[in-house]
Amino acid sequence: MNGPAPSEVWAAAERLAGRVRRTPLLPLDGFPGLLLKAEHLQHGGSFKTRGAANALLARRPGRVVAGSSGNHGLAVAALGGALGAGVTVVMAAGAEETKERAVRARGATVVRVAGGVAERDRHARALAERTRAFLLPSSDHALVVAGQGTVALEVFEDAPGAHTLYLPTGGGGLLAGACLAALATGRRVRIVGVEPRDARRYFHSLAAGRPVELPPSRTVADGLRAQRPGRVPLPLVGRRVDALVGVTDEEIVEALRLLRERGVAAEPSGAIALADALAAGAPAGSVAVVSGGNAPARPLTPPARRAGAPEQESGPRPTQVKEAT
Repeated sequence: MNGPAPSEVWAAAERLAGRVRRTPLLPLDGFPGLLLKAEHLQHGGSFKTRGAANALLARRPGRVVAGSSGNHGLAVAALGGALGAGVTVVMAAGAEETKERAVRARGATVVRVAGGVAERDRHARALAERTRAFLLPSSDHALVVAGQGTVALEVFEDAPGAHTLYLPTGGGGLLAGACLAALATGRRVRIVGVEPRDARRYFHSLAAGRPVELPPSRTVADGLRAQRPGRVPLPLVGRRVDALVGVTDEEIVEALRLLRERGVAAEPSGAIALADALAAGAPAGSVAVVSGGNAPARPLTPPARRAGAPEQESGPRPTQVKEAT
């Protein structure tokens, strides 16, 4: 599977013009100089709309299979249906039931599988091969990565003085897309990927020099439970990312509470970038991407950790992958 060339992010921006919302940069009360890229206001409630739309518009498939924790499935169901495609979304056992219902409401067929994200993706791949459908991963596809890169293109255009960009990191499509946009534009902005502390598949893979598969995670950030880095995103991340950071569920919940108190309807996965920006002191000139807002209101507490699951790391947070370029 080949990765996208930097120029493909510009092609994606042209393809998506008028199809996706140019989301605003919002100030955060009490944190002067820190901005939020409001992708929770995107069509479909998350940045996933960009990558899904770029791939669907470029390929125009008749049948689509997508593995998703929810937001990608929502985007594929809505856009695929509008383009006349039959859509099947494969979801892991731990995916939010509210997101499953929303995917079904958009006309897609939902298949639930036991296990975690890795098993979900294996099932989606086998199903697509068996039915000769177009497999549309949530992040591990060149067209998806290029579409997600338009988030960073907008940030670079709307905040020319920004020096640091914090990005939620699960499957890695958004982070790789930002790296692609930085390469395409030559921007020397510092790019920070933020992972749940017990689901650091990119940090561990780059440290090991090879893709590493982690056990299923129960992080409160349900959209960031990917177990392996994507084959397409990993080389781009390794080439351009400046730091990969792990944050705890407690830090995510605190950032989520702060956002909701200020009227930003984020979901836990959408708050993780801000969690690290706050840990870094919320420096002026920083932008944190709020990647989505599709989650039911519920008490803001981290999930109980299952027996035998790895503990959250303690002590100083390991952040650097390489020096800033």
